[in-house]
This record gives sequence, structure tokens and C-alpha cells, in this order.
Amino acid sequence: MTLDAMQRAVIHLSIEAPVRIDGLDVPSGIPWPSQAIVRGDAKVPQIAAASIVAKVTRDELMARLAIRYPGYGWERNAGYGTREHLAAIKKLGATVHHRMSFAPISMLSFSFDDFALNSES
Repeated sequence: MTLDAMQRAVIHLSIEAPVRIDGLDVPSGIPWPSQAIVRGDAKVPQIAAASIVAKVTRDELMARLAIRYPGYGWERNAGYGTREHLAAIKKLGATVHHRMSFAPISMLSFSFDDFALNSES
């Protein structure tokens, strides 16, 4: 899923330039020279800059979601599996914005009845 998103993002940019990716794998289907660099954010200035932009953007998104879905503590935990966040999921259920594949969530034992999906209304 992440590699697919990266591939779509790179192709959507339509900038024919070498692609550097922080991690182990290069997404398939990128038509330009590409290189995966482990710990790339510490080695390549462009990857470091992209990491900062991504973190700031994610933090802003989580702050907006915290207003829309109070009780999950997203303004403090950014959706990570903190005790507060996991307790809120158990109490309130998951929203359409929760990623079910996130390990702390997927490892919890919920019955289907306990895990009601909240949607935007």
C-alpha cells in the first residue's frame, strides 16, 4: 500500500529526475532511475526535507481530525498507539480514518460488535 502510494505520487509529479526513497524498496513502475536508501533522511538532504514536510502536514491533519473526532487525543498522539488512543478506540470505536493494519490496533482483540465503525455525519 505504501509503495503503491509512493509510485502514484512520483508519477503524478511528472518530473523526470532521479528518485531517492527512504527505505529498503523502490516501488515498481517508476519510469525514472530510482534508489532506495536506508536511513535516507539522515543521508540525503532532499529526503530529510521531504520528511519534515510530511511530518508537519500529518500533524496539521491530525489536529483537524482531533476537532472533528474528539476523544481520541489525536492533537497529542498523532494517531499513534498510545494508551490514551487505544483506550479511546476501545470506548468509541474506530473512525474511517483509522488504519486497521496499524499493529497496535490490529493486535487488539475486538469483537465485531465492540468495533463499530464511526463515519462522518
